[in-house]
Amino acid sequence: MSSFPTQARVVIIGGGVGGCSIAYHLAKLGWSDVVLLERHELTSGSTWHSAGLVGQLRSDVNLTRMMQYSTDLYGRLKAETGQDTGWRMTGGVRLASSPERLVELKRQVSLARSFGLDFQLISPQAALAFFPLMSLQDVVGAVYTPTDGMIDPTGLTNALAAGARAGGVQICTQSIVTGISLRDGRVCGVETTQGFIAAEHVVNAGGMWARQIAQLAGVYLPIIPMAHLYLITKPVAGVTRELVALRDPDN
Repeated sequence: MSSFPTQARVVIIGGGVGGCSIAYHLAKLGWSDVVLLERHELTSGSTWHSAGLVGQLRSDVNLTRMMQYSTDLYGRLKAETGQDTGWRMTGGVRLASSPERLVELKRQVSLARSFGLDFQLISPQAALAFFPLMSLQDVVGAVYTPTDGMIDPTGLTNALAAGARAGGVQICTQSIVTGISLRDGRVCGVETTQGFIAAEHVVNAGGMWARQIAQLAGVYLPIIPMAHLYLITKPVAGVTRELVALRDPDN
């Protein structure tokens, strides 16, 4: 077992999917002198109960490009790291239950194709074939994309962590950050329950705790955790792992 580090080029605070992704990609860029700190265990924050839905089209160009890259990455992480991510390219269907929403979907098709995404305007009956459990009441149209999917957030995080470790990143769990040190207006290190780490750069990937972490450096970060609800059911007849992700913004 390696000893707790006393210095690093980069310290990442937070062992969720965001922090582990940053660590993985820094390692890919050749930044091996990196330490990731997690207060409990990896994915123990908000990551573990994420729904894991992966949709690529966003209203922002950069976010869409990032999601396209992410989808490509998810397809090859298991082979690279040996860690199963649970990635399933099930495809996705978006519904329109009003003429106005259908106009919006048609615009999304044009936007998606400008990014090279395969978006297809389909009939309500075609949507029903993809998702037989839904009701067609009020549905006036839909869009289908074959490359959206679902992923296991915990598996993804552990795969990214494995790739980061392979690139030289040191991951320290059970390490709570208690302070961030500044010198001449710049971060120079972090204080933890395991000791002090001198650092050139500190990355705040604290998720729901990001605001409190920022306060340690005297920075106001306007992030407030919010509750979102979803249902976890017993097995339902007709619901399989291959079923498409259905999005119904009108309902």
